[in-house]
Amino acid sequence: MDTGILILRLLVGLLVAGHGVQKISTHLGGRGLEGGTEEFRADGFRGGALTALAAGGGQIGSGLLLAVGFLTPLAATGAMGVMTVALTVKWHNGLWVQNDGYEYPLVLIGTSAALAATGPGAWSLDAALGLTPYPLWWAALAVVVGLGSGLLTRLVLHRPATAAPQAAAHGGR
Repeated sequence: MDTGILILRLLVGLLVAGHGVQKISTHLGGRGLEGGTEEFRADGFRGGALTALAAGGGQIGSGLLLAVGFLTPLAATGAMGVMTVALTVKWHNGLWVQNDGYEYPLVLIGTSAALAATGPGAWSLDAALGLTPYPLWWAALAVVVGLGSGLLTRLVLHRPATAAPQAAAHGGR
């Protein structure tokens, strides 16, 4: 079981961290901080470069913590938070990733929740430092705070679409 959890932690953690690297740099196919800022603005978010830095930093930090199995409930909370924001962006496209849907963020949210519930396994920094096992209520707290923080971020930073461009497109109606 510990081998499976290690593989899962490494896969999910490094993918989440890599996604963050892409938001703020040109590494791993990213378009730099300017590209990350553009992406958030195109998706209707306020904050510009600060939003891209916060999201990218959150993904890098939570992803690396998950990968090494350190402070696993906190790491899972961060990953669920940033991926919940991504899910809300893709929600209107439906579930499937082939239509730019929310399938991939949902998988990362679910996997992060599962890691919060199972713990990081024996081959982790948490185990080496004697921090495990975490009580099951930590997993519940991680899910509530992770999903809640993502939804709150969406609520606070997302600008509602304005009616002006639609009116112009319909001859001012």
